[in-house]
Amino acid sequence: MIRKTLSEVASMIKVENDVTAFADRKIAGASINSRNIEKGQLFIPFKGERTDGHRFVEDAINKGAGAALWQKDVPNPPLHLPILIVEDTLIALQELARSYRNELDIKIVGITGSNGKTTTKDMTTNLLSEKYKVQKTEGNYNNHMGMPLTILSLEETTEIAVLEMGMSGRGEIDFLTRLARPDVVIITNIGESHLQDLGSKEGIAEAKLEIINGLQEDGLIIYIGDEPLLHNRLKSYEGPATVKTFGRTRLNDLYPVEIEQLDNGSKFKINLSDTEFILPVLGTHNVLNSLAAIAAALHFNVSFENIKAGLAKVRLTNMRMEILQGLHGEKIINDAYNASPTSTQASIELLANLPGYKKKILVLGDMLELGPEEEKFHFEIGKSICAENIDAVFTYGRLGSFIAEGAKNIFSEEKVFSYGEKQPLIEELKKHVDDETIVLVKASRGMQLEEVVAGLQ
Repeated sequence: MIRKTLSEVASMIKVENDVTAFADRKIAGASINSRNIEKGQLFIPFKGERTDGHRFVEDAINKGAGAALWQKDVPNPPLHLPILIVEDTLIALQELARSYRNELDIKIVGITGSNGKTTTKDMTTNLLSEKYKVQKTEGNYNNHMGMPLTILSLEETTEIAVLEMGMSGRGEIDFLTRLARPDVVIITNIGESHLQDLGSKEGIAEAKLEIINGLQEDGLIIYIGDEPLLHNRLKSYEGPATVKTFGRTRLNDLYPVEIEQLDNGSKFKINLSDTEFILPVLGTHNVLNSLAAIAAALHFNVSFENIKAGLAKVRLTNMRMEILQGLHGEKIINDAYNASPTSTQASIELLANLPGYKKKILVLGDMLELGPEEEKFHFEIGKSICAENIDAVFTYGRLGSFIAEGAKNIFSEEKVFSYGEKQPLIEELKKHVDDETIVLVKASRGMQLEEVVAGLQ
């Protein structure tokens, strides 16, 4: 992590006050949360609509913070404390991260996409860690505030950082990639998330492609070649980077030649090796995510033997294809971290194709941020469910009710259940499960469907 004296920090960002009295005081790392500040960290307060972090500066320093930033327009700065007065604390955080990143001798892998960013980040980190010292974006620190904090957490001895880049609108990934200056960029896919902000999938594709803007010379672009919105834009790319594609079809540089769905993951082979890989994560879509990670690993000369070892150790963040057991012996796939039409279709396909269960039940909730056609998207999801492979559909939420309406075109009404509250859903669901049942739970994060999962345990 960043380790500097205050005089060194003052040389990296524009500071408005004289820090001579505290010039030799050291900071180690940075935090925006005064409640869990760690010894030596630089505390960065922000002015919000409801609260002002500057109120907690003195408390943070008393708890062990090495120093704190202070925004110039906030009155009464505690000049008796080690503070650095700046024009804007967010901009100062970003500029400090930019300066620190430029000091580091490190390779960066930047990852974006509508779905699968975090999964691909975790997989890429695993594969590269077989050969290098690697750090990654923790949690959801993937935006204009989180990425600077991630960069400031990087150790000087780290060889590769795997950074997730999220967005809600145009220009955000452009900022992040220019800050990180990646050597490899991965675009996992183009889905419907952020249609509300960007208006069309074409707009989403353009926003995701901003990640190329910060790519270093002689870098590598990895993208899903099955996506026409990306392929049509990148097939004529004439920049200095190398371009590699991954996907289902043989038109890609990297593709699976065999996939076998296991009870707790997937077994597969790829076109570039005879190695048989075991991925302890469910879903063909996650095999595809692993191909992007493999392409990045090969770029950094990780052997297939090490790639195999790295994939076998993959463990995803909670609520992403998390396999649990219920009170009645039923298996539960908790995929309630997030949802879009693309990722929901992939989860439904996974459940339909899983072997070894007599009964398969879907629990689906609202998919958010889909714009003016959100009701149509939900209805179409319901219509697409295969009644031959799924035994019952439960939905939750206002938009979830449109999934139920679509499903009634396929299923008899006694197999479709729609609820506006979770507890009645849980009570009815319990009547349908036993030790030969598997239940998949999927919705956008805001729907908190992990509460349904907890109700079954």
